[in-house]
Amino acid sequence: MESKRSKYVLIALTVFCVLLIGLTSIHDEWLAPLRTGVGYFLIPVQSGVNSVGSAIYDEIIDYSKLKNALDENKEMKDIITQLTEENTRLQSEEFELKRLRELYNLDQDYSHYQKVGARVIANDSSNWFQIFRIDKGSKDGIAVDMNVVAGGGLVGIVTDVGANYATVRSIIDDSSRVSGMAMQSGDSCIIAGDLTLFKEGRLRITNVLKESDLKDGDKIVTSNISSVFLPGILVGYAADITNDSNNVTKSGYLIPAAQFDSLQEVLVITQLKADTMTEEDSSDKAQGEQTKTSENESVTQ
Repeated sequence: MESKRSKYVLIALTVFCVLLIGLTSIHDEWLAPLRTGVGYFLIPVQSGVNSVGSAIYDEIIDYSKLKNALDENKEMKDIITQLTEENTRLQSEEFELKRLRELYNLDQDYSHYQKVGARVIANDSSNWFQIFRIDKGSKDGIAVDMNVVAGGGLVGIVTDVGANYATVRSIIDDSSRVSGMAMQSGDSCIIAGDLTLFKEGRLRITNVLKESDLKDGDKIVTSNISSVFLPGILVGYAADITNDSNNVTKSGYLIPAAQFDSLQEVLVITQLKADTMTEEDSSDKAQGEQTKTSENESVTQ
């Protein structure tokens, strides 16, 4: 049974092959209609296949371009972020350099005083540096009542000291009182802290004698009679000086030389006014003894 089936299959394949050989030997004119019919069927199919293939290829190309664009965009964002960080760092360094240069100039202005540089590490909750803390303390030679300067002038005075920190009360504090004098005329005054008034960027000047020559624009420095502030430190500039209603004194305002909204570095003068007064007393005493000795020698002669 199996042999008969195989025999029929072989015969069918033989006949098919013979037909194919016959078709290939027929003249082209006979095959033209067949080719035309096949063309009507295959060309649309081929066109569709080509269209689909082109569309798929274009999609692949577009996806590849999109992926490359996304990768380039990510790289550009990373570069922009890096450049922004670098620019911010450079600006920060530029501002710091400017502040340190100003601090250096201030150090030169008061070169006759010994000073220690310090950074502000904390301040009270207000918008200004009314009370603030610095990163230097007793181990750095800082002591209570030492004067603090920054930004071109007097900032405040040390009120509390730890081993590695110190607390400073600024001259804008309501409880602050500084004995000052006009650099031009030498007329004395009192500079009073006033946080409410400082919202306008000013402090109060009081106790100016009516006969004094203190006028607007005069430089106000710390006076020699102050018990805690060293003499000759710039505090600010006089403004709106007018006669008081008692017709005996004048008063007005002071524009501080230092900026109290952005303190970052300060200089602490490590010389105390009390020590200066002691040295002056000792010098005066020594000078007096020397004078007395000279007088005695003159009498003897």
